[in-house]
Amino acid sequence: MTDHSQSIEPDERGGAPGHCSVELQRTSLGHYEVRNARGGVISLGDGTGTDFTPVEVLLAAIAGCSSVDVDHMTSRRAEPEEFTVRCSGTKISDDDGNHLQDVEVTFHLRFPAGAEGDAARARIAPAIKASHDRECTVSRTVELPTPVTMRTAD
Repeated sequence: MTDHSQSIEPDERGGAPGHCSVELQRTSLGHYEVRNARGGVISLGDGTGTDFTPVEVLLAAIAGCSSVDVDHMTSRRAEPEEFTVRCSGTKISDDDGNHLQDVEVTFHLRFPAGAEGDAARARIAPAIKASHDRECTVSRTVELPTPVTMRTAD
């Protein structure tokens, strides 16, 4: 369910089905712009300004991916009165290098009174479980062993 913007068809650049990519451009020391194929832009920084750091973007991606799942699974029953999601973790450096631990996603959801709101509330726990266990591409990728290859362009 997650990542509804991605299809299993070849991407617009002729990539393999399911292939996703972004491009990062340095704008100045410690500041970057990331662009997707649809024209979206995110500013990244090293934490010295207001731009999101890469770690904050990772947390936002986890929260956002799960939110898309939970939103689609609950909002078809009732429009939420509140839909706020907090994703946090602790950045540490140990024998495994720099990484996050204790990553937690907390949903603050409120639906209106009545049968439709009751139906949406009944879907919250199953939706969160489905997102965590199988639907959220981002958190699944973080939790599974996912090799990352880094190289220079030829």
